[in-house]
Amino acid sequence: MNGMLLAAMLIAAGAAPVPLRPVAPVVSASWSNEAARDAAGEARDVVRIAGIVRGMTVADIGAGGGYYTMRVAPLLGPRGRLLAQDIDPRTLQLLERRVRKARLHNVQFLIGNGANARLPIASTDVALMVHMYHEIAQPYLLLERLRPSLKPGGRIVIVDLDRPSEDHGMPKALLTCEVRTMGYDLVSLTDITQGYVAVFKPGKRPDPASVRACRG
Repeated sequence: MNGMLLAAMLIAAGAAPVPLRPVAPVVSASWSNEAARDAAGEARDVVRIAGIVRGMTVADIGAGGGYYTMRVAPLLGPRGRLLAQDIDPRTLQLLERRVRKARLHNVQFLIGNGANARLPIASTDVALMVHMYHEIAQPYLLLERLRPSLKPGGRIVIVDLDRPSEDHGMPKALLTCEVRTMGYDLVSLTDITQGYVAVFKPGKRPDPASVRACRG
């Protein structure tokens, strides 16, 4: 069963769950001060744990002000690609100006929404969601629709804080439950200075009738 069909079946059956937890509002295009994040080694740690290397295609979902776009794109080299995605056109316009000023030529800009990242099919080695998963309006649908965008061996990497979603974090156990519900397998869960990094790979797709939202 392909991803579009499963997503359509979930919606038609009224079985596409909404999260049984607060969805945090988007309050800023940047999670924190970039200099402080650099000092804590956040991007360095995430790149290492995610296994990001030259030549890959990496999606920065919820790119915001571009902290990861600006740090990962140079690592990918001219044959790699960074897909900078956000739901706010104005935010992407500002990021595009920043990218042009830095003369980064391997960045592509994409508009998504709270239920669909809208990445190209079979395009992505690593899909990054950094300090924003708790803001996704329909995470179950987004995860299902993201699956066809991953290349063989592709993976999802989520960075967040181990605290309630209403406090702009995501408890580890609840995150793991939600992502596993949509048929992804947990590869690793690693603590870093700025929270934790959870890596998932696609596993067996669930039966639509079995999909239930996780309780916090």
